[in-house]
Amino acid sequence: MTLFLPTNFKRIMMYIFVDFVFTLFSVYISFLLRFDFSIPAQYNLDILKAWLILFGIRVVVFSYFSLYKVSWRYFGFRDNIRLIYLLILSTMIFISLLYLFRNSLFLGFPRSVIPIEFFIALFLFSFFRISKRYVLEVFNKNALGKPTLIVASTQKAEEITRNLIKNSTDFFPVVIYNDEAKGTKINGVDVFDFEKILSVYDGLKVAIVSDDIDLKNIYEKLKQLNITTIKKYHSIEDVRLNLKDISIEDLLARSPKDLDKNAIKEFIKDKTILITGAGGSIGSELSRQCINFGAKKLLLLDHSEYNLYKIEQELQDKNIVPILQSVVDRKVLEKTFKNYDIDILLHAAAYKHVPLVEENVEEAILNNIIGTKNCMDFAVKYGVKKFVMISTDKAVRPTNVMGATKRVCELYGQNLNSKSTEIVSVRFGNVLGSSGSVIPKFKKQIENGGPLTVTHPNITRYFMLIPEACQLVLQAASIGKGGELFILDMGEPVKIVDLAYKMIELSGRGDIKIEFIGLRKGEKLYEELLIDEANKKTQYNSIMIAKPTSYDIELLQNQIEKLLIDEDKISVLRQIVPEFKHNII
Repeated sequence: MTLFLPTNFKRIMMYIFVDFVFTLFSVYISFLLRFDFSIPAQYNLDILKAWLILFGIRVVVFSYFSLYKVSWRYFGFRDNIRLIYLLILSTMIFISLLYLFRNSLFLGFPRSVIPIEFFIALFLFSFFRISKRYVLEVFNKNALGKPTLIVASTQKAEEITRNLIKNSTDFFPVVIYNDEAKGTKINGVDVFDFEKILSVYDGLKVAIVSDDIDLKNIYEKLKQLNITTIKKYHSIEDVRLNLKDISIEDLLARSPKDLDKNAIKEFIKDKTILITGAGGSIGSELSRQCINFGAKKLLLLDHSEYNLYKIEQELQDKNIVPILQSVVDRKVLEKTFKNYDIDILLHAAAYKHVPLVEENVEEAILNNIIGTKNCMDFAVKYGVKKFVMISTDKAVRPTNVMGATKRVCELYGQNLNSKSTEIVSVRFGNVLGSSGSVIPKFKKQIENGGPLTVTHPNITRYFMLIPEACQLVLQAASIGKGGELFILDMGEPVKIVDLAYKMIELSGRGDIKIEFIGLRKGEKLYEELLIDEANKKTQYNSIMIAKPTSYDIELLQNQIEKLLIDEDKISVLRQIVPEFKHNII
């Protein structure tokens, strides 16, 4: 019946009625104690006045400071501290009125009644408000929500437990994992180390991990506890809106320790920046980062109308200029360089899906090589201060056309007479969640019930989050002087089959199988970032510089021209990139 369902109005009315009764009781008992349980008749009116005035003051004070909005079920320690303060405030207001009207309304009022009444009221009000939660915790461990392990630093643990207790969520904190604060309590919740939790707690199914904890390091420990649900916590505003399931990206992500946001900001701030391929996975994130770091004007260039529309609508910034062009169309592209005084060009436009490129070699050469050459040539011609090309680990000893085309672009950028333009390339591996990457594919296959298709049991790849990769690209570009080929530290390579198993594990779908389908055209088992050990270090451990490769630029330009007209384009690519071993399977 809806009559008995809890509502805010019913809760407030209940609180007011209880406060009405408790105030009467506390005033009357305080007079009884003051007069040794024999109250003179002359004080009956004072009892009535004190009761009604104190009750009125408390209703106003409690309402003003939102004490009546606190859920009875989740009334906690901090709420009780606030109750004490508000009772003190209401008593002080009553004393003020007593002083102001001492010769009229409160003539002869016994002042010793006031402290007695305060302590009786404090006991009654506090006991009632914590009573429901106490009963629920003692007699029904799940009544307040699922017993939940909190994994967080001391500050974050206090924040999370406070939010969980205060808000009506499905989770209730029963223990906190924190080695530094072990043996203490935070908001009444025990803090233990892992061994103690493992020995004492059985049956925990939920863990909430704060954003200052490395999930990769904690994940295996949570598996030992048979935790089946792991949530991430991000914000202090409303825990119900900021708890999210962990993803495979969380377990693979690595945060560079030497990310220098000040250097990136100085590089980007107040600059006019052209981003090619601005609607793609990398280009769109570069666009976001440039807005965040204070670019003066952002020229977003993409030949896909839909992708360009998406990023323009997302950013909604007055300093954005959407440009629907192809980097292959030299005549149209030059107009952009003529019309804008460009400080930085971030070149992310490329065809990068290996099997598709294998089937469309000519288009890949046009887009990846000719498009990049056009952008570099115009950057030099129109005095762009910095040109940054996004390269790939597949350019190292390439086995596919995509990698070979990117290697040609690296050679062109390193050997072109760039005059005042500083041309740098940044090489890195796979980014998590990019279009065409394995993770979205696996997610789709899991949704469809499997199987997850892996090309080979031993295939490995480097992975990095898109925002991290893009920030490191900008950081590398900020220290480039021209001619460098930067290599980002991608950490340890990941076996794709292990990635598949972990995604199945996270999904909770034990019925999903893995199927090996064989390597695809142009695909190799192991990607490489470094050709040899002759790589220079920079001031940042996450960024290295590859040994430069000298190449006669006139010869390279002639070979690129030959690429456009020769029927055997693979042979010409091999002439330019001798280490290109085409794996056509």
